[in-house]
Amino acid sequence: MTEDAQILIARLLAHQTLRREDKLVKRALSDEIFRTELDTRLKACGMKFIDNVYADYVTLALTRDSESKVFGTKETWQNNNFGLARDGVALLVVLWSLIILPKRERQEAHQLAEEDQNDMFGKEKPLPRAEDTSIGISYRALLADFGDKLGKKTRMDMNLGQLARVGFIERKGDMILEGPLLDLLMDTDTLKDRIINGALSDIFHLPAPRTPAVIATATDIATDDDVRSNEEAVPDPE
Repeated sequence: MTEDAQILIARLLAHQTLRREDKLVKRALSDEIFRTELDTRLKACGMKFIDNVYADYVTLALTRDSESKVFGTKETWQNNNFGLARDGVALLVVLWSLIILPKRERQEAHQLAEEDQNDMFGKEKPLPRAEDTSIGISYRALLADFGDKLGKKTRMDMNLGQLARVGFIERKGDMILEGPLLDLLMDTDTLKDRIINGALSDIFHLPAPRTPAVIATATDIATDDDVRSNEEAVPDPE
């Protein structure tokens, strides 16, 4: 068992994410004794195992106790190890709200992406996988709606490229799709009440409409200070 825990941790460090269907990942999600050993070994290194029932992947992150020692070693606090600027953080919030929130609604309704209506007996079925319910958004629509607020085309393209490189999103033609990390590294409970007065208000310079969707979007990244630990606590394999 010790060797299996060691192998799983090493693979997550090397690959950043693993699918939930992976043999050792499935064991970590279902075997309480194995999960306890995994968590103990990770905690000793200042890390934790991250999984989310709505996501198809798992990853690693820093524990809260180790954040200051990792991100606060220089004169200024390093808010993330992706190098995201504030407009990049705001773009990440927007993408999460446009892609993940609708996906979660479909998952909870047991509705697949191609279905027009809910299955009457869907609640008896397992929660659908992200890849079966996540639709993505059009790049042209994103640019039209948010380009002026997020640095226009050149700046937004640069931030989209960075988000794609680290695994938050995937690009397929005109479509921007959910990447392995987009629904994993957002601390919904902690950040829900902060985002309206955080990154979005700083970047957009206007009050965000307090609709359920926008407020729930706030669920995921609020200020740069909040982003530092949720956005990527996963170590760079390099």
